[in-house]
Amino acid sequence: MKSFFITTPIYYVNANPHLGHAYTTVVADSLARFHKLQGEDTLFLTGTDEHGDKIVQAAEKQGQTPKEFVDAVSARFQALWPQLGIANDRFVRTTDEAHKRAVQDFLQKVYDAGDIYFGEFGGHYCYGCERFYTEKELENGLCPQHLTKPEFISEKNYFFRMSKYLPWLREHIARHPDFIRPERYRTEVLAMLESGALEDLCISRPKTRLTWGIELPFDKDYVCYVWFDALINYISALGWPDGPDYARYWPGEHLVAKDILKPHAVFWPTMLKAAGLPLYKHLNVHGYWLSRDTKMSKSLGNVVDPLETGQRFGLDAFRYFLLREMHFGSDASFSEEALIGRINADLANDLGNLFSRVLSMTAKYFGSRVPQPTQQEPDDEAIVELCATAMHNFSQLFGNVQFAQALESLWELVRALNKYVDSQAPWALHKQGNMERLATVMYILLAAMRKIAICLWPVMPDASRQMLEQLGQPTEKNLPPVTGLEEEITCFGGLGAGTHVAAASNLFPRIDVKKKTEAEDKNAAAPKVQEKHKEKKADKSAAAAEVPAPSTEAGRSEVDFDHFKALDLRVGTVRVAERHPNADRILRLEIDFGEGQPRQILSGLAEYYEPENLVGRQVCAVLNLAPRKIRGLMSYGMVLTAQGGDELSLLAVAKPVPDGSEIA
Repeated sequence: MKSFFITTPIYYVNANPHLGHAYTTVVADSLARFHKLQGEDTLFLTGTDEHGDKIVQAAEKQGQTPKEFVDAVSARFQALWPQLGIANDRFVRTTDEAHKRAVQDFLQKVYDAGDIYFGEFGGHYCYGCERFYTEKELENGLCPQHLTKPEFISEKNYFFRMSKYLPWLREHIARHPDFIRPERYRTEVLAMLESGALEDLCISRPKTRLTWGIELPFDKDYVCYVWFDALINYISALGWPDGPDYARYWPGEHLVAKDILKPHAVFWPTMLKAAGLPLYKHLNVHGYWLSRDTKMSKSLGNVVDPLETGQRFGLDAFRYFLLREMHFGSDASFSEEALIGRINADLANDLGNLFSRVLSMTAKYFGSRVPQPTQQEPDDEAIVELCATAMHNFSQLFGNVQFAQALESLWELVRALNKYVDSQAPWALHKQGNMERLATVMYILLAAMRKIAICLWPVMPDASRQMLEQLGQPTEKNLPPVTGLEEEITCFGGLGAGTHVAAASNLFPRIDVKKKTEAEDKNAAAPKVQEKHKEKKADKSAAAAEVPAPSTEAGRSEVDFDHFKALDLRVGTVRVAERHPNADRILRLEIDFGEGQPRQILSGLAEYYEPENLVGRQVCAVLNLAPRKIRGLMSYGMVLTAQGGDELSLLAVAKPVPDGSEIA
């Protein structure tokens, strides 16, 4: 069986996890899931980097020992990942005893080969980077990463003969175009190697200056440089040198952000070459998440909390946004407006609307059973062909870390299926009694929806599982729905006739931006309102006696309470929304009021709302009005609206309630 090993960088624990950590780990999780979907033996590794100067400084600020500090922060990383739908197989810490032994074995191996030597060195040391810089590497005398002036330190240390392997590395990268991807970072590394700025690497720190590190096996007065220590985690976690998982999974693939390109593209390959070990397969490098075109930082107050954002907007929607919005390798801007826009456009209007309308029609026309298809027509064959093409493109692009493009290829199919619904008009086929043709159309839709749900498992695991369950395909949490994506691409179908499917779907409710803004405004004003109420607190009965009776508008009579109670007012969710075939200003709605089957209501909303924007929304309606025929279709109730000038607005509840809830 083919194996696949993917790693994130191990995260430095001098601060809490942020959006950058979350993005890298979500991408790695998605890649691991994708390869499991391909039927490969997959291992996904992440962890924490816990040695070095910055750890000591951060611990001192907290009044803790370095060990107490790293234990606490590492635990926060480990706790976060399951809450973001991340299912890593291993978690490595550089304070693990097994890792320490592997680092010392690696150091001894390279030392015995003559590629580590002792010497005196004076260099510009950046405490933020925890490394020495040469004059050539500085920018106007400053650290290129932190833009601060490094401290010049002269001391005796151990050095790795990295320069010995730089010509070999340059040749290897030139011969293997996809060793570092995207190409822009391969070009950057080649320029680095051509510049002549790279020299031998200082790999130790004297204990007189730093004790929090792994002791060198050949000199107990020194500890290992944090980067030389950290990079070895990728094989120490596999039980190198003689563990069975090392033989089973190495070489693997690494996933990193562009700020740590040099250690992974230069230090690590030369270290592996010096130790006589195989190189990794690919180094996959992504850009930064920006806020208003600025890199996120605590000092600017623009850091995004991934857990809070995922909980507010939906975990799977958040994961989808991360992979869809950033073109891998380039920087991308994060904003709530962009996130909401992507949720509403891609998930609510396109995918959610497709599942809602197709499942609702299957319930109405076939009792929520997958129908038996008959002869395909050219329109059906075009959809089947597009399904295979979209899935093939998705598979190729996703496997080559082009996630945004992969999802766009899949959405070409989603959008085409919505157009197919409109062009085939199942409601018209049903009205004509053409059940054979209707059965084929509905089967094509349901089978293609299953394919989409399978492809989305790496990106949106919970939503994928729910979609498949709605299509009568039970799945297990964190297990791939299939283990052969290529077979799914080449063979259309997969749904047995007679399979029971859900009667309705509301996976991705549309986010009303206007309501969200109004709610935030009210929350902001809440303290003032509360103070005002405190000032005016008085006896309720006395206050009630002072309130005058409300007047009625001219021409409108008062209604007693019994008449009001006679109205059956309820809340329901729109499952299907489409234009009336015989009336331009009227929409035909199918609304779920918890009655077992959606209720058809006709409403004059076409001038004010696009049909696709209504699917998934909760509305208020009167249900016990006498049925009324409007242009050939029956309406069984009335949706409540408010008229204000030329605008018509739907009445809605402040927060979601169960369908069928009474309005009182």
